[in-house]
Amino acid sequence: MLKFIGKRLLLMIPILLGISFLVLVLIDITPGDPARMMAGQTATQEEYERIRAELRLDDSLFSRYIRFITHAVRGDFGRSYMTKIDVWQDIMSRFPYTLFTAFTSCICALVIGIPLGMLAATNQNTWKDYLAMLIALICTSMPSFWFALMLVQWFAVKLRWLPVSGLASWKGWIMPIVSLALGYAASIARLTRSSVLEVLRQDYVTTARAKGLRERRVLYRHVLKNSLIPVIVSIGSIFGMSLGGALIAETIYSIPGLGTYTLSGLMNRDYPVIQGSVLFLSIMFSIVILLIDIVFAFVDPRIRSQYSAGRKKKAKVKAKEVTES
Repeated sequence: MLKFIGKRLLLMIPILLGISFLVLVLIDITPGDPARMMAGQTATQEEYERIRAELRLDDSLFSRYIRFITHAVRGDFGRSYMTKIDVWQDIMSRFPYTLFTAFTSCICALVIGIPLGMLAATNQNTWKDYLAMLIALICTSMPSFWFALMLVQWFAVKLRWLPVSGLASWKGWIMPIVSLALGYAASIARLTRSSVLEVLRQDYVTTARAKGLRERRVLYRHVLKNSLIPVIVSIGSIFGMSLGGALIAETIYSIPGLGTYTLSGLMNRDYPVIQGSVLFLSIMFSIVILLIDIVFAFVDPRIRSQYSAGRKKKAKVKAKEVTES
C-alpha cells in the first residue's frame, strides 16, 4: 500500500506541472494586458513600459514558468498585481468557504442520491422507479447556474424566505449548497440504482434470501455494502466537480471563496492569482482522488487481495533467486 501511495504521489508531479504550464499558456494567449489595466488608459508609454518591466512580463514564457514553479515549491505564489497582497495568504483566507460549500454539497448529494437510487432499484419498473429516475433526469439536465438563479428568484425575491446573497446568517448557505447538491445527487442516484440492480442478481444475495433473512437485512447488510463501491469511487470526481461548481455558486451568491477570487483574477488579468488558485485547486483535487483510491482499496477486498498476492509473488521470486544463487 505504501508503494502504491508513493507511486501516486510521484505521478501527481508531472500532472501538476502540466496543468500549471497549460494555465500559463492560456492566460498568455488570452487578450488583455495586465500592465495596461494597471496603468490606465491615460498613462504614458513610459509608465506602461515601466509597469511591464516591474511585472517582468517581457520575459519569455519559459522563464516565467520556471520562476513560478521554483517559487511555488516553496509555497510562494507571488503577489496580486492589483491588491499587492500575497496570493497564498488570500487563498488560505478564502479556501475554507469553498471547502465548506463543496464538502456540504457532496454530503447532501450522498444523503439524497443513495436512498433515491435504492428506492428506484428495489422497486424496479414501478411508478416509484420511474418517478425517482425522472427526478434524477430533471436535476441532471438543469444547468447549475440557471438553477441557482431560479432559487434566488423563488426563495429570495418572491417568497423572501432566504437572503439573496451573502453569509450574514446560516440561511445564506442553503441556496448555494442546494444548487450544487441536486445535480450531483441525481448522478449518484442513477449510479446507485444500476449498482444495486447488479448486486441483487448475485448468487450470495439469492443464498441470503434462501436462508430466510429479512429483506431489509439482505438489502442493508449484503446489497448496500457492495453496491456502494462504485459510488465511493465517484465521490472523488464529484468533489472535484463541486470545487469547480463552487465558482458559479460563489459568484451568484457573493460568497468570498476561491471561485470569486479566481474570477476576479481572470477579469483583471491578475496572473499570480489565476496561476496560484488553479494550481492550489489542482493539488486539492489530486489529494482527494488519492484518498478515495486508498479508501477504495480498504473497502473492496479484491483490491487488498491483489496487493497481498503481489507481495507474496515478489517474495517467492526473491526467495527463488536467493536459493539459486
